[in-house]
Amino acid sequence: MRRPARGSGRQRNERKRCRSLPRAKVLILLKQIPILDRILEAHATELGDDFTAYRNHTYRVVNLCVALSPTNAEQLEKIATAAAFHDLGIWTDRTFDYLQPSVNLACAHLMCSGKDEWASEITEMILEHHKVSSYRWNKDWLVDPFRRADWVDVSMGLITFGLPRNLVKEILSTWPSAGFHKRLVQLELNHLRTHPWNPLPMVRL
Repeated sequence: MRRPARGSGRQRNERKRCRSLPRAKVLILLKQIPILDRILEAHATELGDDFTAYRNHTYRVVNLCVALSPTNAEQLEKIATAAAFHDLGIWTDRTFDYLQPSVNLACAHLMCSGKDEWASEITEMILEHHKVSSYRWNKDWLVDPFRRADWVDVSMGLITFGLPRNLVKEILSTWPSAGFHKRLVQLELNHLRTHPWNPLPMVRL
């Protein structure tokens, strides 16, 4: 009895070709980052009811930044440190003009940790994380990947900077907003009432 055909030679060759192609690298999400958790726990009182919302935001930013730029252990610690502090001044100093207060907290932490040589890079990561255009001054630093990661998160995935949408969706769903984006809108509206001529002090062109 004649066996049914399994496809043409051309189809078989195509299947072989597809099997031989390199598979896309799978990103393993970082769900426990000790340095990030230690810093956040140290400021749990100031964060109050917004603790989970801010923690989820920082984990999303770290994972998005790692997806945008290959990292080693030292670079991961820099990203996690910048993420922990980058918006923290909102709560510690009760201000929406929070970049410099956040930098001050980060630099104090780095000095106490004996890593003050990281201060220049992490300062720029915090100061420029709402920059609209690319950061071009020191391309060896993590400033621009960190900036792009924050924009992906703040836009809730509308901006991806080339990241696969399924990956962005997975990161956003693993660490839900928990009211973070709503809180930002509330803070912006409060700031706008008292500073109508400077509504977005953190944004840079």
